[in-house]
Amino acid sequence: MTKILALDYGHKRTGVAVSDALGITAQARPTICTTSMKALWLALENIIVQDEISKIIIGLPINMNGSKGPMSLEVERFAELVRQRTEIPVEFWDERLTSHIAERAMIQGQTRRDKRKKKIDQLAAILLLQSYLDAHYPG
Repeated sequence: MTKILALDYGHKRTGVAVSDALGITAQARPTICTTSMKALWLALENIIVQDEISKIIIGLPINMNGSKGPMSLEVERFAELVRQRTEIPVEFWDERLTSHIAERAMIQGQTRRDKRKKKIDQLAAILLLQSYLDAHYPG
């Protein structure tokens, strides 16, 4: 198996995680500043080449009632750009509670508020990818 890249796309920051080659664990990569699309593409291209990525998982923010909001549509547009630019298969994965779980875990771990803001996207990407791996490659 080759590696999977997970993205927790956001307006300001994009959380990034990459699987190991066996598809067992998700490892963090530095969060990417999303305010500049040029910097985002450059960082993504570097990760894709360095880690030999064969699939990209993008967290889809679905409302608790299952409907899609404005951010879901934005993420879908971003995913289409990723597909076109990389020619790598892209899948969506429900990210409904990843940011909430990530923040709660950091609070329980007594992470200071200023540090939480910097790490929440990274941890959300790890949770997103790990849940995908657990569902698709059990055992």
